[in-house]
Formats: sequence, structure tokens, C-alpha cells
Amino acid sequence: MRALLEDMKSGQIAVYDVPAPELQEGGILVRTAFSAISSGTEKASVEAGRKSLLGKAMARPDLVKQVMEYARSNGLAAARQKVQARLETLSALGYSCSGVVLEAGAAVSGFQPGDRVACAGTGYACHCEINFVPANLAVRVPDHVGLEAAALTTIGAIAVQGVRQANVTFGETVAVIGVGLVGVLAIQVLRAAGCRVIAIDLSSERAAQATSFGAHLGLSTNDPGLEGAVASFSRYGVDAALITAATRSADPLELAAKLLRDRGRISVIGDVGMGVSRSNMYRKEISLAMSRSYGPGRYDPRYEEGGQDYPIGFVRWTEKRNMEAFLDLLSSGALHVEPLLAHHFPVEEGAKAYAAVEAGAYTGIIEYRAAGDVRPSLPAHTVQPRQKDALRVGCIGAGGFARGIIFPHLRSAAGVLLESVATSTGAAAASARTGFGFSAAQSPSELLDNPNLDAVFILTRHNSHAAYVKSGLDRGKSVFVEKPLAVDREQLEMVRTAYVQALAENRAPFLMVGFNRRFSPLTEKLKNFFARRAEPMLVHIRCNAGFIPRDSWVQDPEHGGRIVGELCHFVDWARAVVGCEMRSLTAAALPDAGRYNGDNLTVTIRFEDGSVANLVYVANGDKAVAKEYFEVFCGGSIARMDDFKVLSLSRGGKIETSKRGQDKGHRREMELAIDAMKQGKDAPIPFDELVEVTEATFAIEEAIRTQRTVSLCPQ
Repeated sequence: MRALLEDMKSGQIAVYDVPAPELQEGGILVRTAFSAISSGTEKASVEAGRKSLLGKAMARPDLVKQVMEYARSNGLAAARQKVQARLETLSALGYSCSGVVLEAGAAVSGFQPGDRVACAGTGYACHCEINFVPANLAVRVPDHVGLEAAALTTIGAIAVQGVRQANVTFGETVAVIGVGLVGVLAIQVLRAAGCRVIAIDLSSERAAQATSFGAHLGLSTNDPGLEGAVASFSRYGVDAALITAATRSADPLELAAKLLRDRGRISVIGDVGMGVSRSNMYRKEISLAMSRSYGPGRYDPRYEEGGQDYPIGFVRWTEKRNMEAFLDLLSSGALHVEPLLAHHFPVEEGAKAYAAVEAGAYTGIIEYRAAGDVRPSLPAHTVQPRQKDALRVGCIGAGGFARGIIFPHLRSAAGVLLESVATSTGAAAASARTGFGFSAAQSPSELLDNPNLDAVFILTRHNSHAAYVKSGLDRGKSVFVEKPLAVDREQLEMVRTAYVQALAENRAPFLMVGFNRRFSPLTEKLKNFFARRAEPMLVHIRCNAGFIPRDSWVQDPEHGGRIVGELCHFVDWARAVVGCEMRSLTAAALPDAGRYNGDNLTVTIRFEDGSVANLVYVANGDKAVAKEYFEVFCGGSIARMDDFKVLSLSRGGKIETSKRGQDKGHRREMELAIDAMKQGKDAPIPFDELVEVTEATFAIEEAIRTQRTVSLCPQ
């Protein structure tokens, strides 16, 4: 399918031929008819993309800080690689579109093929021929509303939410400061609500045009008679102000404070500076409200992706209901949007649509007709000829970890052919294809069915791992999956069944999980130090993991949470160092009333030979302290390892210290896995061990919940 994508390094916009998304149970597949460009958000994104690396850094000091923190923990080389991987991507554009439903997921009600819909969401309602959209981000379009106008629905819902946050009532005078696309839509929504509207903009031309969209008065900020004109028109001062401008300056808020009456209200919709002076706000006791995009539910993954609606008795106007309200206004004829649809472009000329917006158009409407004879921006897929001792690899998932760690190792590995890459969105697959030299970009199901592949690397979000592993094993592929192997016992049993079935059919299954830390060079040296031990070990592991907020997908129980998703690394490290089966464990977590999401815990594991491992995992620590620290005590000797950079080995009163750049074992892990795949050997970690470690993470959660010791002995 065709998609309009931005090159994050150069800021250039072009049409690419990318795989279509696949249907998921919680949403719908939509064939796009029209999509609208946001003259604020998208224009700013494109302008940021065109800046130099220094310009990008100056524009986003928050990201620079994150990179510096990452460099302190992982080294300059790793940080440079991470930044490079982020820049060398193609990014999907757009978040407001309309079209027709092709398919509805099994868990979706209220939509069926053929329904006309308006869709919302960054990463979902993109400038693409086909989009997968979660059910709560789509609404049906009334019969009397054309799909072209319906493409404005998401942007219109932003205006609707801004009006709601201002708490306006019939007859009030409202100033709209900043008369771009959201501004003119807000003007019309305010008129429909019975308000008297003043439009104010830096551009006198835009201010004058605003009267044709329903403003009673249009004024320029450069007009010396601005305050007098507003006072005369409003009689008592402005009741409320909507800030729809986009500027780092706080001038729009300062202006609003001057124009408002005593106890007036400000609703901030645009991205503006918030450094307003206290005196203006204080003397009039002005109320200030932030308007969160298109309404309640925005940025809540449980609502947007999980499909959990808010009860109408508690939240009357969610983002979906705001979208419906905007469409109702369109259907009633209360809104006049035809002039906003004047700049109309086929998707092949999408770059011209952005140019029109940069030149001053309110928006650009992109239309998706039959493809015709269009040369795709990506080279056509050509099957590479078979090479002796070469491994044909396909990768599902192309997120930050895949691009920053796995793909570079695969690309540099001898005898590896990057055959295909697949993601849930075509843009990410296209990025990986162009950035790392994959021969093809496919959908996940196409990749798994690809007969040219020898091995599949699964690098997706945690809850999808087990199903992809099963599919890969069923098709006779060698499978490498990032941790965790599964997020619950049902998924683990599914994987176990697929593996056993492959054994029964003499298909020699290969399955490797990305427990990289056991392959670190310093870990190997530590293990060799204790290779001849004759007594049990005491292992202590401390992970200063850091805080992750509750709304992150990592914290979602459906994705396993942090115990299953990250603590598994340290369970595996202890299992590898001790070298025998785990028998039982106990665990306890600090009570934190949800503040740290239960992420401060300690685990004690007992092994078959009497060894004991104590794991301390904390989210309430300080970033100034290294993330990972390991100690092993055995036979009068001590090993201490600090963040995979420094290893101290103490025996007989002598200490040997090894220092090196941080190496968590990814390279060695990949070398061993690839060699085993090519040679038809067993995976570097035995399957039973993979299952044992995964079972242990489930047992940790059970031990915390029940406050009892949990047995790990096979039933």
C-alpha cells in the first residue's frame, strides 16, 4: 500500500510502498478515503525533522538529557548507536482520516465491513491507504456528512475539547487567539454554542478571514486599537479565551489575561509558552485550564488500545464522544468547512500538500484513489540467491531495541542475509528495510509464511511473543525471541506444546530467548573463576531499575509487567552462574499504594545443590548509582561485578580487577545463536532452562501475592 512518510534525518516527505497492517482483535481495518494535515502538530514535526542535529538537540533538550543519561549507563558508543538508529527512520504522519471499514476484529462491536468511519490517533489514523485503528479511536460517519469533511473529525474534536475546557455558556463573549485550523474550527463550534466570538491573530489577513468562518470580529495583535475594540464589542470584557496559537512565547496568555473580565477563563489548546505573569492572573482571579488534545482517554493505553471505555455517568465527553459531537455538528449544517477543503491532493503528491500548509493553507486534504502507475519509493523485493552456509533471517518488530541492538549485530554477522522485516505498521518496516538493508518489508503473517526464511527473530511487545514463537516453530523456522518467552502460564504451555510437537515430528526445533547477560564476557570470566567450586554459592544481585509510570505499556499486566518482562534477566543470570535447577523461591514487595507499581521487591531462590540467590529489584533508587550490581560468595572467594564494566575477583587475599567498556552480552549471544542456527546445533540455552526461568518469574508474582514459598519442582 502507499503511505506518506517523513525521513527523520532529512525531514523529506515522500510516498513509500509499505506492507498493509494486519487486523487485530481490538480494532478495525479501514481503507482510507481522505486524510487531513494538521497545520500545527504535523507542520511542527516536519520543521523539526529538517533541522540539523544541533538544531534538533536545541529544540528538544529533554531528549538530549535522556541520551546523556543513557550514555552514562551504557557508554558513548551505545548512545551514539541509539541516536543514529532513531534518526535513520521513516516516520508515519497524520492522525485524522476517514474511510470505509474493511474488517472488524473479533472483540469489536458496533462496526462492520462497509461502514463509513472517521478515525483518530498518531500511529493509527495515518496518511496511508489502509490503517488499523483501535475501536475507541473510530466513530461512524452520519449519512449526511461526506468523507472528505469527516477527515477533519479528529482536529475538530480538539477544538470541541478546548471549548469544553473553557466552560462557555450561551451568550458569552469568547476570544480565540491564534486562527489556524483548530482556531477556525473552534470559532464555528463556539458560534454553534451561541457565543459571541472575537478572532485574534498575528496575521491581519488571517484575522480578517476568520469573520468568513463565523467570528463576529477579527483583529490583529499588531492593531493599536485592539484592547479598545475588544472592550467595546464585549461590553464587560471577554468571558473566556481559547489559546490555539503555537509559539514558545507566553504573549498569547498575557494578551488573554489583559482582555478577560474579572474571573475570566483561559483554555490552552495550542503549544504555547506558559510563563504568564502572576499579577495579571492574580488580580482578576483568572482560571487556567489545559485542554488535553481531543478529550479524556487521550494518552491512556487502556482506553485507546485496550478498548476500555469510561462510564458515561462519570466521564460524559471522552475523545470518541467528542468526535461524535463534531460529526453531529457537521451533519446539522452548523459548521461550514468547505473552504478548508480547498487544497486537495492525491496521495502521490502528498509532499505538495505539506508545502501548501507551510505556505499558509489551513490544511491539506489527501485523497486515496486507485494506485495507477506509481513507482514505489522502495525497491521491489527480489529474492537473494542461495549462498552456502548463509542464514536467511526475517525479523518481526523494528522498535528502538531492535534497531539499536539486534539489527546492527545481524547486519554485521558473517553469513547472515537480511531477507525480510515485518511490523504492525508499514512505516516501521519500511524504515528497517531502507536503514538496514532487508530485502523485503512484509506483514508478520507474510513473513512467517515466507519459504525463503531459515530463521525468525521476534522483537515485538511482550504479549505477542508466544504466539509468534508457536507460529515459527510450527513452520519449522529457527526462532530467536527477545525476553520474555511468555507472559503467563497459558502462553508458556502453548509454546511448550509447539516445541514438543516439533520434536515428535523429528523437526529439530530451535528456540532461543534473548537472555543476553549470561553471555557477557565478564559473566563468563566470573563463571570460570568458580568453575571448580565444591560447595554451594551465595549470589546477590541488585538492580537499580528506575521508575516507570503506570501508564507505560511495560506496566500493563497484559504485557506481563516488569517482573516477567525484566526481572527475568536476573533470574536467568543466577541460573546460569549457579548451574543447576531452581527448587523454590520466596518474594516480598514494599507496600507503596501504587506509587511504584509494586516494583520494589526482593526474591530469594533456592537451588538443587543448596545454593541461594538473593535478587533485589528497586524502582525507588537514584539514577546516579549504576543500574546493575552482582556479588557471588563461595569457597572463601568473592566475585563482584559492577554494571558489566568492572569485575573484581578475590581469593587468598589477592584481588584481580578487570575493566572494560560495558558489554551486556548481546554480541556474544547473537554469535552463538547464529552459529547454532547455521550448523543445526542445539540452542545456546537448553529449552528446559528457558521454561524453568519463565516459570520462576510467574512464581515470583505468586509468592508476592500469597506471601508463601513457591515450589519450582516439576509436577
